[in-house]
Amino acid sequence: MIPVSRRLDFSEIPVVDISALVEGRSAIDATIAALDRACRDVGFLYIRNHGVAQATIDRLVAETKLFFALPEPEKLAIALDQRMRGYIPLNYRSWEGEARAGTSHQEGLWVGHERPLNDAVWFDAPNRWPASLPGLKPAMMDYFAEVERVGVALMRGFGAALGLGREHFVKLFEHSTSRLKPNHYPPQHNPENVNDIGVVPHSDSGGFTVLWQDDNGGLEVQSKSGEWVGAPPIPGTFVVNIGNVMQIWTNGRYSSTPHRVINRNGRDRYSIPLFFNPGAAAPVTPLVGAAAPDPNPLLYGTYQKDEWRRIFPIARIPA
Repeated sequence: MIPVSRRLDFSEIPVVDISALVEGRSAIDATIAALDRACRDVGFLYIRNHGVAQATIDRLVAETKLFFALPEPEKLAIALDQRMRGYIPLNYRSWEGEARAGTSHQEGLWVGHERPLNDAVWFDAPNRWPASLPGLKPAMMDYFAEVERVGVALMRGFGAALGLGREHFVKLFEHSTSRLKPNHYPPQHNPENVNDIGVVPHSDSGGFTVLWQDDNGGLEVQSKSGEWVGAPPIPGTFVVNIGNVMQIWTNGRYSSTPHRVINRNGRDRYSIPLFFNPGAAAPVTPLVGAAAPDPNPLLYGTYQKDEWRRIFPIARIPA
């Protein structure tokens, strides 16, 4: 049986007040230093005073619960497509673990920026929405826009902390391939196998993730010693974690930390991650500490498409 993780002291995953970044204040050295330490030492942090209205969060949570309560055929009518937009069903199989497939006791709805179908830019397409819930689209897109402003503030903080300039990452995220994905986790009692939990151990593939989680808990983070520790919800905060591409960009200075979800609380769990992914033309190569720029780097569009094809075979993404 999978052992229950110890409760994480809040000091172990830092809580950073980002109001100075969000408000664009000039005297933000302490905030940038705290952000830098959290990304280097943990790869996870809580952010508070982020500026996202509670009403925006509450509206999306309410619409999310209505969506996941729909009959399964209605949800499957907008099933995940090859552009990574749409519904991913409960108990889907994925390869998020590096060496094995796992069953995720989770269902989700993937959306990106609303864009016309564009064969030249594979990530561009309209989203897929259920006809019976007209309030879901505005709730999701309003939340997307508000949290994206938080992400831009964080990008400026990352750029300043790394000596790249405040706008460096903002430019890399132009015409972003970011995805918003509300999730539902039914209760899971006494899971027996790590390949059969809410979400199997993984690290996120993009730049970074901003997560809202409800008060059930369930998110667990793997420490550098290999210990799994719980990252409990803190009212008024989001959880931020570094993704694989940011780890590459920073040449390992920032950590893309493995994490998983086990919903042990006996109630339905909901979470809303916004995966901040750069534009398809962004280079996937070290930006700091490299001897010389890579003259022919892998581009993010190729990297992310290959990752999504590997992780989510259910999407049937073409080669």
